[in-house]
Amino acid sequence: MELTAGDIALATRGELVGPADVIATSMTIDSRVLLPGAGFVALRGQRDGHDFVADAFERGASLAVTVVPFEAPVSGATLIRVSDTMQALSDLARLTRSRLRDATVVGITGSAGKTATKDLTAAALARTRRVHASPSSFNNEAGVPLTLIGAPGDVEVVVVEMGARFKGNIGDLAAIAEPQVGVITHVGLAHAEHLGGREGIARVKGELLEALPADGLAVLNDECDATGALAQRTAARVIRVGRKASSDVRAADVTLDAELRPSFVLESAWGTAPVTLAVRGEHQVENALEAAAVALELGVPLDAVVAGLADARTATRRMDLVRTAGGVLVINDAYNSSPTSAAAAVRSLARLDVPGRRIAVLGEMLELGAQSDAEHEAIGALAASSGIDLLIAVGHQSDRLAAGARGGRVSVLTVADPDDALAVVVSEVHAGDAVLVKASRAVGLERVAESLTDGEGAP
Repeated sequence: MELTAGDIALATRGELVGPADVIATSMTIDSRVLLPGAGFVALRGQRDGHDFVADAFERGASLAVTVVPFEAPVSGATLIRVSDTMQALSDLARLTRSRLRDATVVGITGSAGKTATKDLTAAALARTRRVHASPSSFNNEAGVPLTLIGAPGDVEVVVVEMGARFKGNIGDLAAIAEPQVGVITHVGLAHAEHLGGREGIARVKGELLEALPADGLAVLNDECDATGALAQRTAARVIRVGRKASSDVRAADVTLDAELRPSFVLESAWGTAPVTLAVRGEHQVENALEAAAVALELGVPLDAVVAGLADARTATRRMDLVRTAGGVLVINDAYNSSPTSAAAAVRSLARLDVPGRRIAVLGEMLELGAQSDAEHEAIGALAASSGIDLLIAVGHQSDRLAAGARGGRVSVLTVADPDDALAVVVSEVHAGDAVLVKASRAVGLERVAESLTDGEGAP
């Protein structure tokens, strides 16, 4: 949505330096991806965005939002100077949301599967609705405002992913986005260290439901044991999805093909239809059901929902499956990790029909707090009981992963870091093997998968 410098100054209570009619055709916080005509918001975080204001103008920025008393790096540059640029970004999102009164905002949160569910929801809607969705994993205090600001003026549905690391995060994001539809994928242990265990996580995720209007809609996962309590926290109507006979939108006859792509029969009040997904892993079935429920409730015909789900793709490093030139099947699921997603990835590896060995390269799941040791041991035990042939445990929790796996039929190796993991994988992998790579993002384990698929680890 286009904003003038005057609009921005008024919404942010900022000091305008330059003409009020200068237009920002979009907004960004990253000068490297700035499109000519965009506005640049100089956020302060690990890196100070003010160091890149000059670069932004060199790349064609029309204006910049900066702190007081930042001076323009080039003569004649238009600035809006504010006391807090992150707050200014939120203010601009609120302005945008006020101009999108005819649009439906769908908020999606959960301990895992947020991005996949967001992508599936956008795809399920896209055949008959003008949809705008969060790019990649734009789900925090900067990403949600940028998603709203990036919505075109004629949009009909905005699909917003919402993440949380602390109490109140989801409530704050919902106050900006004002969702009419809320989706919770499930309640697990991601960020348990900061959120107070699983009960604290449920409380924070439930902030989305509390923000819904009475005439809104909550879509919840019937396979999650937290759903009953969550449903009590909203005045909105509740739809449950799952594999139970009592679920409002159900999946029956679930199967996986040779590349882990699920098929199932979708059963609902809108009819019954076969669904085949391009995204991988059996855990995507519940994500697809939630996406289908949203689209069906918003009036998309069943056949268009099914076609959209079949087209859906999600972000990289999420169950990416690549067969190398040397005949090794690599699952790159290294974008992030939690007990739920790690278990789903291990089960997916176990389901692969390969002539060689199944090798799991697993790194630490971060921010689990007091549950960390037990949850890493549980994943190790799952690897041992699932038919995995070799577990390569990486990093600080490698001993707990190994402890959980020992005593089973899986061979176990522990290494210190991704470089050591790669060296071991290269020496161990052979044609016909399947390799899963999974860890929290900060571990950096994606280098192992990328080295294998780039040819370095080919046998």
